[in-house]
Amino acid sequence: MARTSHPEASGEPVEFVVEREVRFGDCDPAGIVFFPNYFRMLNCVVEDWWTAIGQPWRTMIGKRRLGTPTVRLDSEFVQPSFHGDVLRFHLTVEALGNASLRVRHVATCSDGTRLRAEQWLVCTSLKTHQSTPWPDDVRQAITRFMETT
Repeated sequence: MARTSHPEASGEPVEFVVEREVRFGDCDPAGIVFFPNYFRMLNCVVEDWWTAIGQPWRTMIGKRRLGTPTVRLDSEFVQPSFHGDVLRFHLTVEALGNASLRVRHVATCSDGTRLRAEQWLVCTSLKTHQSTPWPDDVRQAITRFMETT
């Protein structure tokens, strides 16, 4: 389940929210989410977000030959998550540059925050593997997401 929230004149950032149940395969022998699996989950959240703003990766990567690699990912593991927990991933855009994008992730569960992360993505040409400015339509989609209604 995914939703985009547009707070009414609240000054709060627009957020994209998606829920995901922690699966058996996400956990280590101690029964908690193995930390690299959070990064895989965040990648899925980002992919879902691109689709929600009308710029799905299958088009960006497959047809337009534009990549959005992560160049930095800072994370804080607040408390463990367990098999069966339902996590709510909240994504907000923090900054949009010429070819860069910084998003904030917060993963919560019924008993509080589990993970906080900041992720920096860069628009790249898959022909040259160099950074390239965001195309106007992609920039507009990101900017529209950032606006409150």
